[in-house]
Amino acid sequence: MSLNRQTYKLPGSLSGPFAAARDDWKKNEKVRRLWQCDASLWTGTDENKWLAWLGITAEQLAHLSVFQEIAADVKQAGFKHALLLGMGGSSLCPEVLRMTFGKIAGYPELHVLDSTDPAQIKAIESKVDLSSTLCIVSSKSGSTLEPNIYKQYFFERVKEKVGDAEVGKRFIAITDPGSKLQEVAERDKFRKIFMGVPGIGGRYSALSNFGMVPAAIMGIDVAKFLNNTAEMVKACGAATPADSNPGALLGMVLGVAANHGRDKVTIAASPGISDLGAWLEQLLAESTGKVGKGIIPVDREPLAAPDTYGNDRVFAYLRLETAPDKSQDSAIAALEAAGHPLVRITVDNIYNLGQEFFRWEIATAVAGSIIGINAFNQPDVEASKIETKKLTSQYEKSGQLPEESPFFDGDGIKLYADDKNIEVLKGKPRLAEVLKAHLSRLRAGDYFAVLGYITMNDADEKAMQTIRLAVRDRKKVATVLGFGPRFLHSTGQAYKGGPNSGVFLQITGDDAVDLPVPGQKYSFGVVKAAQARGDFAVLAERGRRALRVHLGKEVAAGLATLTKAVKQAIA
Repeated sequence: MSLNRQTYKLPGSLSGPFAAARDDWKKNEKVRRLWQCDASLWTGTDENKWLAWLGITAEQLAHLSVFQEIAADVKQAGFKHALLLGMGGSSLCPEVLRMTFGKIAGYPELHVLDSTDPAQIKAIESKVDLSSTLCIVSSKSGSTLEPNIYKQYFFERVKEKVGDAEVGKRFIAITDPGSKLQEVAERDKFRKIFMGVPGIGGRYSALSNFGMVPAAIMGIDVAKFLNNTAEMVKACGAATPADSNPGALLGMVLGVAANHGRDKVTIAASPGISDLGAWLEQLLAESTGKVGKGIIPVDREPLAAPDTYGNDRVFAYLRLETAPDKSQDSAIAALEAAGHPLVRITVDNIYNLGQEFFRWEIATAVAGSIIGINAFNQPDVEASKIETKKLTSQYEKSGQLPEESPFFDGDGIKLYADDKNIEVLKGKPRLAEVLKAHLSRLRAGDYFAVLGYITMNDADEKAMQTIRLAVRDRKKVATVLGFGPRFLHSTGQAYKGGPNSGVFLQITGDDAVDLPVPGQKYSFGVVKAAQARGDFAVLAERGRRALRVHLGKEVAAGLATLTKAVKQAIA
């Protein structure tokens, strides 16, 4: 066992404030107070109720038989696939494990569904043999819309394959005690129900059952994983002073940098652990992005020459010691030489991934304290859910979503915005001109967000990446990219509640194929449309600079048109 190493290099402008924060945390014994669940480190409201993640590794190590039993059970039952049905905190850690560890011989291959896009649901369904698939319905509250409708859909689909008597045995639930999902799982005779810990929020739940049960099912040696994690827990513990505590030091770098204008954290991770960025996005954005403050994580933005970047960034390089990427090494060395603030973390091997889950959880809590926010709530995520619920409820009553009219219609593309944004963008005869007006609102220190409520596949991601990088390179601003609705439960909090420095391009389209939700009038396509519109309504209500581009049914052609128009707009 070994501890992942960490170093950091800060420019002169941050050195003094960082030293002051380090001295404050040491002198006032703030690490010890964190471990004592002292809510006054943040806003003094309910933070003390949300720190059970501090002790979860030790708790899990004391109950390893739980993971050994489920691993043996699924192996003996001969399941070929495991399909995790979740969202945000319940899906992102399992996805990181799936992408990092891959298929482990003798165990089911793990798949993760966290989209309401009908084509994406069909694509994942086509990859598994439902007659030999174990479905894992994962929802902390048990009331989250997406996992509930996934369960409704796949329960019916599996029942068609195996019959009433067998279907319940193909499902397990992970949820908090007393939730609606627990009731459903008991009623439908699920194979097993695993309990979450009420004092752990979704994004801090990686080392709880929400991460470790899927890990065991896919064949990861959970004992080894958690024992390795325990090394970092000890290093970040109450007895380790702030000036030598890896989690606290990282949190100080992030919090101090954010308070001094460097509020974008660009995550670069070796290819073998690249999906860790998606998990870090939620942890950082949802924890810190609120009351007009926060950290904007930048994931999957390829590294560029140092002069591409403004002075609003911190770079975090997670380098997998067993499989580094030489081009990343070179790019990072150039950034360091140019004086950009940089944190380097060496991950010794993939079984040390849990160390990073814990280090960054501590760091996020510390950064939240320094920024001066509650690092454990997510008020603006709830706002989006409320807007979506209004729209789906209306659909259930009337059989349609409310009418809406575009302010621009041309080149096969319709544009929508709220009155305030329309005032700035209207009256332009060509798509490129509207986009030019929209993108000209980007200023130094802003970020550009491409948010696609379209199928998350390689072709769509490539098109969205082309758009984001064209804007980054021309405007010299940080860029982020997300697929809806998954980012609603992740970075969406910071986009709505964090600093008002985002310029948003939301992309929607019509679904070529739709799927019904059993027991509801609305379909998955209607849910996705309601989520996009609900999301946009909250962005508008928060005074964000936002434009929605609707591509119609020919999404690929629409993306090509949009990409061309963006390039013209910034030329």
